Amino acid sequence: MTSGAVSPERAVAAVRAVFDAVRLLLRPAPPPPPVQRLDRLWEAHLETPFPESFRGVDVDGVDLVLLDANVAGLVLRELNGGLDGDGAAVLWACIADLDAIVPRLNEEYCAAYYRRLRTVAALAAGRHLPAAT
Repeated sequence: MTSGAVSPERAVAAVRAVFDAVRLLLRPAPPPPPVQRLDRLWEAHLETPFPESFRGVDVDGVDLVLLDANVAGLVLRELNGGLDGDGAAVLWACIADLDAIVPRLNEEYCAAYYRRLRTVAALAAGRHLPAAT
């Protein structure tokens, strides 16, 4: 078929199809599923030593070691089959504690450690919406 025989509507549809195909080919790869990101970030966190100078320290009534241990246990539960409702609620409470204490940490290594822990916790809790209060 020659260009003279193609109606304007068919020409527009053909060009649109070409642009749609190119758009699909050029779009960025989708991000990995959250569980894969959680796996990788959790492994990186496990390789990072706990900030020794903050062992036994609490900030605003939150014991940093206990908070780290609670999040670790809940993340492992999420990775090994998923959290139940109670576990999700506790994890969201840990996230609230992290949101409160991280800005108050005055040592950069400790602050970075707990920011990463906050990110890990958020990824683990991402499939579990907190209950309305």
